[in-house]
Amino acid sequence: MLRSICKQHTTLSEKSIRKLEKIAEGLTVLSKLLKADVFIDCLTENRDTAIVVAESNPEAGSSYTQSVVGQYAYRQNEPAVLRTLETGLPSRDYKALTQENTLVRQNVVPIKNEKDSGIGVLIVEEGSNDTGLNRELNFLHDATNELLRSSLEMTKERKIIDYINDGIIIFNQKGILIYANSKAKNIYKRVGYKDDILGANFNNIVLNNVVFSDVLADNAPNSTDINIAKMSLNIDYYLIKESKNVKNVVLFIKDLTEIKEKEKELILKSVAIKEIHHRVKNNLQTIASLLRIQARKTDDEAVKLALHESINRILSIAVTHEILAQNGLDDLKIKEMFSKIVKNSIRASIGENLDLKTSISGDDFKINSDKATSIALIANELVQNSITHGFKGRPSGNIDIVVTQGKIKSKVIITDNGVGFKTKDIKNESLGLQIVKSLVKEKLFGNLDIKSTQNGTIISFDFEN
Repeated sequence: MLRSICKQHTTLSEKSIRKLEKIAEGLTVLSKLLKADVFIDCLTENRDTAIVVAESNPEAGSSYTQSVVGQYAYRQNEPAVLRTLETGLPSRDYKALTQENTLVRQNVVPIKNEKDSGIGVLIVEEGSNDTGLNRELNFLHDATNELLRSSLEMTKERKIIDYINDGIIIFNQKGILIYANSKAKNIYKRVGYKDDILGANFNNIVLNNVVFSDVLADNAPNSTDINIAKMSLNIDYYLIKESKNVKNVVLFIKDLTEIKEKEKELILKSVAIKEIHHRVKNNLQTIASLLRIQARKTDDEAVKLALHESINRILSIAVTHEILAQNGLDDLKIKEMFSKIVKNSIRASIGENLDLKTSISGDDFKINSDKATSIALIANELVQNSITHGFKGRPSGNIDIVVTQGKIKSKVIITDNGVGFKTKDIKNESLGLQIVKSLVKEKLFGNLDIKSTQNGTIISFDFEN
């Protein structure tokens, strides 16, 4: 495919095409190593357009759903590609728009012929919103061809490898170590190896219980995690073959020590967060219990009503902390929260003669604790109001909550089939409605809409994601 594309769309010589084919043989290894999408692009006769001639995608985490070999790369979408093709200089950490309209970050290095003229570029792409550990790609101009030449035959100097965060060791078919980058050498020094490991036998330096014959037969575990010398390491084997015979064995050693330590920190933080939310929930419930005692001691119905409303508001906040205490995270699923709010409101307000049916439908997604508290208070006020005032004189009723997730704002619609009310009377609004309006506007930066007829009430509000 590479050859036919180059013949049809570029002016490259036969010798240059053969070199690109040789480099393309190493793309799979490079993609596996960097866990990134890797491409070779060449300039077309149109100076503002390049074309993809080869690609390799990682086993997981690719930004692409299908092959883009043979597709064009335009200057306005991939400026780094065209810049490097024109200048012969590497381009680092450029934003780009893929052929599938996805935003990525590109690191681009030139591929040159023996006359130091550019014949193509090597591109390494990662998603622009990648939240994982930053993988430094310190590409060197004079090392690109050496990296991939002869399918990673690494008996010569490979400067680019020394800038990769993974340890890389190359064994020949006899199990003799013929190359190790600086990261790998440093790991072995920390393990306790005093001498240079070059020339060592596989069975003498292997860090797990894998036998070289099993590696050659492709019977060794693809990936193994070990703990040694206060380090957490991941060891991965990759076979480089010519025809059907194994030429080299590549050993990737990823130092996971920092990641593991961060995982431990996250676990401890999660436990601490769960405990904090649990205590807040208990304190809120204690306050609610004290208010109940106070409500029972008063004969003033207005005071009693105000205390019960306050209790429900406190319990709606407690609901969010209850869910957060269970999850140990700073966010919670919105439908789960609505479900608990509705149950609490029904338990606190429903009369014996009312047959009330409720439903929660639509999208389910996570919201942070701060936003959840505001939405919980709003939902409590609206549901409680429907239960208290919406079904007077009726034996049954329905309350339906629909959640819709948008790209910028999400929306909640609460509908009942009650008696309704005159919206013009909202001027004399209750404390509950004042709270709702204030929270929607000031906390959620959204809009509130109220529609009511004798057939029921529809109240909707939105909030920024």
